[in-house]
Amino acid sequence: MKYLLLFLIIIFPFAQSATPKQLSLIKSEIPIDSIIKAENKTISESSFVIDSIILTGNKKTKDFLIFRELTFKVGDTLNHNQLQENYQKSRNNLIKLSLFNFVDFTDSLVGAGQYAHLLIQISFIERWYLWPFPIFEISDRNLNVWLKEKNFNRISYGIYLIKHNNRGRGELLRLYLRSGYDERYELSYQVPYFNHKQTLGATLGAGWLQKHEVPYRTIANKQEFIKDDDHYLFKQFYNFINFTYRPDIHQFHNFQIRYNFFYFDDTLLKLNPKYSFKGLKTNEYMTFAYKFISDHRDSKINPLTGHYFEGQISKSGFGLLKDGYIEMMDLTGSYRKYWEFPKRFYFSTDWTGKLSTNREQPYFYQRGFGYERNFVRGYELYVIDGQSFILGKNTLRYALVPERKTTIGFLKSEKFSKIHYALFTNLFLDAGYVDSFRFYDPNDLSNHLIYGVGLGIDLVTYYDMIFRMELSVNKQGEPGFYIHFKDTL
Repeated sequence: MKYLLLFLIIIFPFAQSATPKQLSLIKSEIPIDSIIKAENKTISESSFVIDSIILTGNKKTKDFLIFRELTFKVGDTLNHNQLQENYQKSRNNLIKLSLFNFVDFTDSLVGAGQYAHLLIQISFIERWYLWPFPIFEISDRNLNVWLKEKNFNRISYGIYLIKHNNRGRGELLRLYLRSGYDERYELSYQVPYFNHKQTLGATLGAGWLQKHEVPYRTIANKQEFIKDDDHYLFKQFYNFINFTYRPDIHQFHNFQIRYNFFYFDDTLLKLNPKYSFKGLKTNEYMTFAYKFISDHRDSKINPLTGHYFEGQISKSGFGLLKDGYIEMMDLTGSYRKYWEFPKRFYFSTDWTGKLSTNREQPYFYQRGFGYERNFVRGYELYVIDGQSFILGKNTLRYALVPERKTTIGFLKSEKFSKIHYALFTNLFLDAGYVDSFRFYDPNDLSNHLIYGVGLGIDLVTYYDMIFRMELSVNKQGEPGFYIHFKDTL
């Protein structure tokens, strides 16, 4: 098993970072070396005053970033159950920063009196933060589409440089240089907090994208492409600034201002006059968006308990540029709930919806099913165009192999040698509906309820990696075997 995990680490294209010690990303456990034993009735009924908190192992990460995520502080008085609950919540919060692989809590008594005084030590194994990834990508919507077509001309190459936890403040630098089938160049820098209270943050970014081959229409719920080796058919330039406000651990507010410029070649517009806004060769407009997130999950990569809500409103076209003909507003929302049941069973339900106020949308702008995580399992090979949709995903999981830890002996650095892994089997039922103003017979999946059922197996391990294999059958009775390297729950 450990060598299989090593192989996945090598092929995993964009591993985010993590390292192990004694924290369970699957289900946290009470530290075994805690002096506070639940089975000791006297101690379990006692209250403890937190006298001091010591951090060890955070060689790069600043202390204040860690204290921001703790649900307790020096001077708090907690009983045994409250203390263990706060350990669990604080551990989850710290892991969700994607700065550590493992976090351990230990405690010891340092004084007596009416209340016992407690020294808490938090130990970390930090992740590897600098990742120069070589890019060798397929340019289809997902791996399953490429495996069916096997078109080696749709390969892109380059380098993706990502620097996590810059200056030890959780700042993130991304540099993306990609040539080949799709050309893309992007630079962004994220500062999670720039004020003393650690509530305000910002991200700046800009990018340039150009393509020789683009999808220009959808027929029979599959994209048809046009290619011109001598000319770029599609160009895009964008820059943006995000402002974030995080008043507490679980709530996030994000405000984005974005500039968009698009160029469309004449050949593209002749084939599909409705490809762009008003059929024009260039579209230029501003977008303003607000997003709210309430995240109470135990993990952002492989959640098993808790709940998550996300809502966003975005408005494009304000008459500020050459966008007097553009007037778009999109409302999106997502709610996800996770339950843990006895005997290693877990259940989750995930509902996502989108409502566009303008039904007359250009082809390049509209997004129904088949993009990112918005698809019904069993329809991975299809694109279902539309302006609005609703999607539900329901999954019953069983921990075939609960989280285990091991060591890869020939790797010297503990950032890579100490690993955790878990294996899940699952049964799922997805259903969705895409509303399309431009419905016609060749794309008969729009404006109809679709669903898919199946079973799968998930391997979860460190550095935020998930490897998923699924067998499914859709409403049309089509069976399929699909591979995913991301969480789709």
